Amino acid sequence: MQDPALGSEFSQHPDQFSGRFDTNPYEPELGSLPDGNRDEEAVNKTGTTTIGIATEDGVIVATDKRASLGGRFVSNKNVQKVEQIHPTAALTLVGSVGGAQSFIRTLRAEVNLYEARRGKEMSMQALATLAGNFARGGPFIAINPVLGGVDDEGTHVYSIDPAGGVMQDDYTVTGSGLTVAYGTLEARYEKDMSLEEAQQVAGAGIKAAAERDTGSGNGIFVAEVTEEGVEIDDYDLDELDVYTRT
Repeated sequence: MQDPALGSEFSQHPDQFSGRFDTNPYEPELGSLPDGNRDEEAVNKTGTTTIGIATEDGVIVATDKRASLGGRFVSNKNVQKVEQIHPTAALTLVGSVGGAQSFIRTLRAEVNLYEARRGKEMSMQALATLAGNFARGGPFIAINPVLGGVDDEGTHVYSIDPAGGVMQDDYTVTGSGLTVAYGTLEARYEKDMSLEEAQQVAGAGIKAAAERDTGSGNGIFVAEVTEEGVEIDDYDLDELDVYTRT
């Protein structure tokens, strides 16, 4: 019987096809991403300043509006960097835009599944833990968000670092403008401030960061989180009064 491969292109040039079919049908594994060189200069980043402040009546989560390429070119002047991810919680976008957007979509889906399966809303502690686990183990690149929310236990603000660390505080700042914004908050934060006062302090922090940080600017988005829900509005940098307590 004649070998059908005899005299064929494959038999004459076997090296040409070596490795062509050396693929593993079980790869990539679930949750993994292919290795590759990423051009970080071309990744759209938010740069940013994001602030979370907890008060007795609710939580204020504020961000600027600027996105940049490599931190040197302003690619967008009207980015909404805070999103509702839970009936009474909001999360900011910090780091690469794609990673942050994917992170928010994933958390929002998990929150909806939790509510559908258990018939109740996820607590803020559970949501913060879930966010930290995803940040540590998921394919989300360079994220450092602020999570603010309200549940039966009260009001909560968390910062979530890229390694999955979760830290709760009365107020927190993340992003490239944090050093300037933190100074403003340290000087103006008061334990018993109202929600309106917290909004003014957060606005002052964003405005101060925009003066010195090239990755922050172009306006402010503010999420007001209460037990009634989440309301997000945008402002010019000078529109929110700089609060001074007497």
